[in-house]
Amino acid sequence: MNSVKAHQPLASYFTVDCIEAGCDEAGRGCLAGPVFAAAVILPADFSSPLLNDSKQLTEHQRYALRPIIEQQALAWSVARVDAPEIDKINILNASILAMHRAVDGLSLRPEHLIIDGNRFKKYQDIPHHTIVKGDGKYLSIAAASVLAKTYRDDYMAALADEFPQYDWKSNKGYPTVKHRRAIEMYGTTPYHRMTFRLLNTQLALEL
Repeated sequence: MNSVKAHQPLASYFTVDCIEAGCDEAGRGCLAGPVFAAAVILPADFSSPLLNDSKQLTEHQRYALRPIIEQQALAWSVARVDAPEIDKINILNASILAMHRAVDGLSLRPEHLIIDGNRFKKYQDIPHHTIVKGDGKYLSIAAASVLAKTYRDDYMAALADEFPQYDWKSNKGYPTVKHRRAIEMYGTTPYHRMTFRLLNTQLALEL
């Protein structure tokens, strides 16, 4: 049984009496696959003792939270930017674009956005605040982090069936030794980010 890690209760909102969406991304540091982002608008009375930054949760906890978030949110949306576009515009711009696309997909227009991190580009005429480690401070950002992470993990698991040699079911496209060894042995796929350092120089020398 997975225990609930003790953590400070997350705040319900940044701005009072306002339709506020929390936004976060997943997969920014990966060598392969898209960057995913989610936007979530929660009701003011939403509460969850488990919900926290997705990186602090187990995989089981993240997947247990996903249907709760989807059922109780006033609106939610998940979007992605694929590897070729990441290579074209860089990962920072791709992360921001993915968040813009997630906000585009909301069925309810937010009046304010809160963004995990410290970089964002204004979305239309909606005011926003960037919050460093916001996924550990605000419920809506934490909810967005869970959706972005789980939907991206599902996507990478499906790709792993097509390219099992890269171990994407386990590493999700992140730069593990096994992933880099597979790139060295088998080359790249259409899902690899060609502007990233795909091979560790030291690893290449050892091989």
